[in-house]
Amino acid sequence: MQVFLEFLHQKVPAAGRVMPAYYRRALVASESILACYFLMSFFLFPLMSGHWEWVPALMCLVTVALVIRINKLNIIQNFLLFTAAVVIWCGWGIHHFGWSYGLQHFLVVLLLFLFFNVCIPPKMKILMCLAVLAYRMGLFSYAGSRTPVYSLDHTTGIIFQTANSTGFFLLVAVACILFSSSLQDTERKLRLDNETLNKEAGTDPLTGLPNRREMISIIENYQKSFPETPFSIAIADIDFFKKINDTYGHSCGDKTLVSLTSLFESESQGRYRACRWGGEEFCFFLPEKNIDEAGVIMNDLNFAVEQMPLEFDGVPFSITITIGVEETDFKSTLEELLKSADHKLYIGKNSGRNRVII
Repeated sequence: MQVFLEFLHQKVPAAGRVMPAYYRRALVASESILACYFLMSFFLFPLMSGHWEWVPALMCLVTVALVIRINKLNIIQNFLLFTAAVVIWCGWGIHHFGWSYGLQHFLVVLLLFLFFNVCIPPKMKILMCLAVLAYRMGLFSYAGSRTPVYSLDHTTGIIFQTANSTGFFLLVAVACILFSSSLQDTERKLRLDNETLNKEAGTDPLTGLPNRREMISIIENYQKSFPETPFSIAIADIDFFKKINDTYGHSCGDKTLVSLTSLFESESQGRYRACRWGGEEFCFFLPEKNIDEAGVIMNDLNFAVEQMPLEFDGVPFSITITIGVEETDFKSTLEELLKSADHKLYIGKNSGRNRVII
């Protein structure tokens, strides 16, 4: 019921001159199939009735004209003309051959084009669906109350039934393929766009590292998945980073952050995840590591940073970092652990910098 109510309250765009590409492709393909089907029916008529019938040839010309002029009309006008062609053919065919040869099945194709037409209001779609149903039932009643113009023998009937079934199934198959592929392409694009947006929302644009929000999400997911497994957190800050910016400029500061990121990633070896915490601060998540193990890793990293050669505009320089490390006690919240690691960081700052505090 909820789905039906949502369908009824859908908003529809105006029927502009330019049709959606998926709908245009489906119409062109279906009208081309119909034109071939009508042409085939024209040449079958001497076999079935003993003389030529010109209505199939006329229907073939009409559908060809619809394909040629498809860009001259809007989506609703094209749909109505396509509907008129199918409706006329079904009525004329059942009048001449009766109900037994499957001509009425072509009306099902109209429902596909009706419900995939984004410019027809939902209530109008329901009314048109009921009109197609009423027309079908009217044809059934009409066919049952009178003798068709032509009575086909068994072999000719099979040929005509085969032609009708082939035409109908081709129309349905093509429409389903084009409409469903359009939906799948749209769904795929939306998913890829959402993945890109989510990645960008959780990524620092300068370094490419996860940002603060993404790191918090990573740690929280780990806590939920492994509630009894230890982990450690470390927060690092570049010593005297403001001096680098003031001396060499912000472009040098940005280059330093990027170089530092490359070092963090090369030294990681899967032992930690690094993120840009903000400004010149970085946060490290060390899963399955107690504070002693995390301390060893961070001391190695601290030494690697100190030894890292840097230069800007031919001028060599070096940097150091100070790190505060904290281990989960399975009682403190993540916010409390981060505050503790940050507090240790500032103890290290006040103790002379370029060190690891555990």
